[in-house]
Amino acid sequence: MKVEEKVKELLLPILEERDFKLVDIEFIPSKRPILRIYIYNPEGTSIDDCEWVSKRIGALLDVEDLIDKAYILEVSSPGLDRKFKNIEEYDIFKGRDVVVKTKEPINEKKVFKGTLLGLEDEKVKIKENEETVEIPFENVSQTKLDF
Repeated sequence: MKVEEKVKELLLPILEERDFKLVDIEFIPSKRPILRIYIYNPEGTSIDDCEWVSKRIGALLDVEDLIDKAYILEVSSPGLDRKFKNIEEYDIFKGRDVVVKTKEPINEKKVFKGTLLGLEDEKVKIKENEETVEIPFENVSQTKLDF
């Protein structure tokens, strides 16, 4: 089992305590490995939220000894300009404003801005100018939050 999968198993119960969502986990092996955890608080992810998660998961990781040498642990929000990396993010960020870029034009458009309604029947649904737009998931080249 990969480090990210093991960390996820340990992390999910911690996040559930405060209704936080796991957005992504990155493990970068090197002389001093880096473990990056991205979390989302629907009420706004604060530094205190990140610190709380870092202390809780850090203590568990020390006990479980998943990483066999000194490592850097980073816990943060996904950031303003981060692209969606996994399908779960379409549920996590439902109700938020997004920008969706397509590979092929839909009605002569390749960029859509609106409120994310979710992913249903393999289609990304957004509310753009009071109209629901459905974009086939296989046509999506990039999705990110719009601030």
